Amino acid sequence: MRWSLPLGTRKQRIDFLTLLLFTLGLTAAPAWAFAPAPAGEGWIPLFNGKDLAGWRAHGKEKWMVHEGAILGEAVTDKYGYLVTEKTYRDFLLRVKFKCDAPGNYGVFLRSRIIGEGEYGPDIEGTQVEVDPSRDTGGIYESAGRAWLVKPSAEAQRAIKPFEWNELEIAIEGKHVVTRLNGVQMIDYYDPAPRFLDGVIGLQLHSGGGGKIHWKDINIMELGR
Repeated sequence: MRWSLPLGTRKQRIDFLTLLLFTLGLTAAPAWAFAPAPAGEGWIPLFNGKDLAGWRAHGKEKWMVHEGAILGEAVTDKYGYLVTEKTYRDFLLRVKFKCDAPGNYGVFLRSRIIGEGEYGPDIEGTQVEVDPSRDTGGIYESAGRAWLVKPSAEAQRAIKPFEWNELEIAIEGKHVVTRLNGVQMIDYYDPAPRFLDGVIGLQLHSGGGGKIHWKDINIMELGR
């Protein structure tokens, strides 16, 4: 097995092993993979459902809380990001999203804003693609190697366009696994990762017209 167990608590090691076995098809989906992340047990909410405490907006796009979810809406034709104030390295992440409009969105991992460019804020890091039409769960490296891996055509059928979807991400060292609505999208080992820690970010792509909701954002840090 390429992915060594993290040096976290016993509960984290057990849950992470269960996740790895599931991604390899060696066990049934564990109950915790789909249940709401409980308080304690290593899971921490990144969004409190009330305001954007702990987050910072970059760009001129609109970010607000609407009906218990983060609403991101394009008001220009440039990029917009909402990123955590804290940085993260190795972790499990769960988030639900619902696209209200076609377009390209994403969840950024181990990333950082590096300035302002022609199309709004510039970011570098690892992106998990979110798009109601294609490639959700694939890995794209921003300001670097571009597409690293895309999900298969069969896996892409897991998307529920313009409905709520659950995205799960596990990243440790060089290894990243993503699942969408319980279906594994990619299992990728990066031979030469460029980014090993940074913020977590939500993206509105340039071009205008984007509108997306995010909720139930929970993280379990590994190696703690």
